[in-house]
Amino acid sequence: MSRQILPVADRAQVRAYARRLTLRYPRELSAALLLHALAALSGLVAPRLLGGLVQAVAHRSHDVDVGGVALAIAGFVVAQAVLVRFAVYASSRLGEKVLAELREDFVDRVLALPLSTVERAGSGDLITRTSRDVDALSRTVRQAVPETLIAIVTGVFILVAVVIVGPLLAVPSLVAVPVLWGSTRWYLNRARDGYLRENAAYAELTEGLAETVEGARTVEALGLERRRRDRTDADITRSFAAERYTLGLRMVWFPLVEFGYVMPVVATLLTGGFMHAAGWVEIWQVTTATLYIQQLVDPLDRLLSWVDELQVGGASLARLLGVAQVPDDRAAGSARPDGEELRASHVRYAYREGHDVLHGIDLDVRPGERLAMVGPSGAGKSTLGRLLAGVHGPRSGAVTVGGVPLVELPLGELRGHVALVTQEHHVFRGSLRDNLLIARPDASDADVRHAMEAVDAWEWAAALDGGLDAAVGSGGTTLSPAQAQQVALARLVLADPHTLVLDEATSLIDPRAARNLERSLAAVLAGRTVIAIAHRLHTAHDADRVAVVEDGRVTELGSHDELVAAGGAYAALWGSWHGGAT
Repeated sequence: MSRQILPVADRAQVRAYARRLTLRYPRELSAALLLHALAALSGLVAPRLLGGLVQAVAHRSHDVDVGGVALAIAGFVVAQAVLVRFAVYASSRLGEKVLAELREDFVDRVLALPLSTVERAGSGDLITRTSRDVDALSRTVRQAVPETLIAIVTGVFILVAVVIVGPLLAVPSLVAVPVLWGSTRWYLNRARDGYLRENAAYAELTEGLAETVEGARTVEALGLERRRRDRTDADITRSFAAERYTLGLRMVWFPLVEFGYVMPVVATLLTGGFMHAAGWVEIWQVTTATLYIQQLVDPLDRLLSWVDELQVGGASLARLLGVAQVPDDRAAGSARPDGEELRASHVRYAYREGHDVLHGIDLDVRPGERLAMVGPSGAGKSTLGRLLAGVHGPRSGAVTVGGVPLVELPLGELRGHVALVTQEHHVFRGSLRDNLLIARPDASDADVRHAMEAVDAWEWAAALDGGLDAAVGSGGTTLSPAQAQQVALARLVLADPHTLVLDEATSLIDPRAARNLERSLAAVLAGRTVIAIAHRLHTAHDADRVAVVEDGRVTELGSHDELVAAGGAYAALWGSWHGGAT
């Protein structure tokens, strides 16, 4: 199946977003930087005192207070530890604020995605972005960013201290720059694309596994086990190759970096010895500069070690920001509907260019009528239902309500005219009441009870421990698929749109209970237009009109009695179903 993978932001967009997000908290950022600077300054005192002690010993001075020097070093070490503790706390607190805002932005972007785009993209890519990429970015913001900040501030102060101690002694430390710069640049030029490929391969793997699990019964019924295993093996192979590539980059880069750490320490010590022998520098300068360069290894190692995590986080952030680049599939106009008549005129639709699944459908749905759509699987019923609900826009032709194309209505207004309920339902974590109030936050308890009674669900809802306040969803009471469907239908009753499109919305409920539920709904929704996509033909029997959809066309349209009398496709379906119905 063709998948439209969601876009990925480029480097410039990632950097701009990260900069904007960080600078939203100038006070917190300034406090963190100040604490890190004070901690770095505290760490510079001990090498300077040790250098002075070495100088005194070299000159055989008897005025050195070794105990006092030791106490001073201990005091500054303790001060540095305290300052580092508060600096890390300040950085982590800033990171949590940034991460919280980023998550909220991402949720807003995901919820704003056109449903048609979500369906085309498939579940794997979006699930990977909302789980794996968010987790990777969390590690980056919580750990990599604070650690990198500490490393940069500490490294800058150490380099400045080396220059102050002796400008000549700073020169040998540059010997590692070509190795570190060249290897890091080589790595960075390849790492981002490598991690993007790794995440994309993981998304494909997730997609394949999710499809296999969700369609397990179909796979077994059609004997597709080997094909699905082959698909999974191929996805695993691609994911393994992508991860092996990024691992290979690290296996080249890390050893070169480790070698680069040793070079400046050795070079400073040897070169400093020659300079002291030549009388250019004092022994305390050589000692202090060497200790500073040795100290530089830690922030440098910390910085370069977290560069890899920053690349992972940057790739994840690019994927999260890419969600915002999905173009809208509609543009709201200024016209407003004049009435509630729903009409499809010469409608064609294709999921893939050049492969229409609907072929010039014309259908008028009169306000207040119950229309049932029936037909074989794959005939285009659900696709037509989504067009009638405004989820998709037609490739050609128009679907209008009150003379205005559905795709030109703002989403908030569109859902007041037409709402779609499918057989796929979700119970959100929270109370049962919260799950119902999603549809209408200002609804009273009486309204909620009325909606649950309308879908024959009040009895089991009242029996829950806590009633409407019972915790459901993840970590709470698990609702059965049938109960989840009833909750979705109760939301629909609360939302109270004028036109409802029910895509096998009672398929998970026992057939007899489903018929009772549909009749209860019909009484509650009297005066509303209901379009029911049905696989149980008693729904069609109770409808005002029946539309038979075959091969993307409406081949028959009329009442149940008219179509049975006509002896066409519907009569054959009715005879087959009614003969075996219980």
